Amino acid sequence: MTGRQLIMRWIYPWLMRNNKDSSPKRDILYNKEQRPPVESFYQLTTTDNRGQEMRFSDWQGKKILLVNTASDCGYTHQYEELQQLYEQYRQQLIIVGFPANDFKKQEPGTDEDIARFCQVNYGVTFPLATKSSVVKGPAQNPVFQWLTDPTRNGWNRRQPDWNFSKYLVNEQGLLVNFFGTAISPLDERVRHALDA
Repeated sequence: MTGRQLIMRWIYPWLMRNNKDSSPKRDILYNKEQRPPVESFYQLTTTDNRGQEMRFSDWQGKKILLVNTASDCGYTHQYEELQQLYEQYRQQLIIVGFPANDFKKQEPGTDEDIARFCQVNYGVTFPLATKSSVVKGPAQNPVFQWLTDPTRNGWNRRQPDWNFSKYLVNEQGLLVNFFGTAISPLDERVRHALDA
């Protein structure tokens, strides 16, 4: 861990306490009307950080939490919380991290660097996708195209506005929640959505 990363880890609790409730980073969006996707989530695939294809159809019947991540961010400590959540809900939940360098260049490493950082510092065992872009544009990862386009997912247009935005897809492939950056993966509202 670099000196900057150690400082960021130290200030993480302060960041979580001091974000105002009105901040977009604290947003939670719900698919209240249970609008089904226009295009099936299970048709999507991505590439993991070892170059292997990941098919979301392989995880049908489980909830899937998709998170854009970064190793050099004030919220990077959420890797530890994501791992705790993954261990607690392992029978019913898959977490997939999507490393991205979209916000102030906070993910500069290679896929190998990122995997090593996550394992050594946070014990991450959940899948990590290959580094990609998660914000709208020609290079946007197709999974995030689906997550942020209501003509595909049925209702949500909210794209990540910072690292560690979280999207929850239920067991039937329905996008049910968006949780902003400053919502801890261990927040009771996240747990409630997983228990639903």
